[in-house]
Amino acid sequence: MFSVTVRDHFMIAHSFVGEVFGPAQALHGATYVVDVEFRRPQLDSDSIVVDIGRATEALKAVLAEFNFKNLDDEAQFRGQNTTTEFMAKVVFDRMAARIAAGDLGAQAGGLAGMKVTLHESHAAWAAYEGSLPA
Repeated sequence: MFSVTVRDHFMIAHSFVGEVFGPAQALHGATYVVDVEFRRPQLDSDSIVVDIGRATEALKAVLAEFNFKNLDDEAQFRGQNTTTEFMAKVVFDRMAARIAAGDLGAQAGGLAGMKVTLHESHAAWAAYEGSLPA
């Protein structure tokens, strides 16, 4: 399996509900470094996994939806603990939608899978990975 990864970051504020979160129940900030790994079994006709420039721009656009926002104030997340794990799936779903819409080019339709990793710090991160429709 071949893979290419692009990276960006975003900054948010949020709080959590539940004693398991301890002091993170209070409003706090997070800066996530985001890696999106694209996978395919064979290279495309240009001998690439995906156009890195298009992938970078798509990721930047997805992250702009959250950057510098308090997720507690966003209607789409109301009543949801926006944990690192949860946000990895949100980014995955939005990147998958952009692939399906053709934002990464027609040949990105040959991608078999993707993994989104959100690095909360140098010592902790969470990821979501899955298949992409052919």
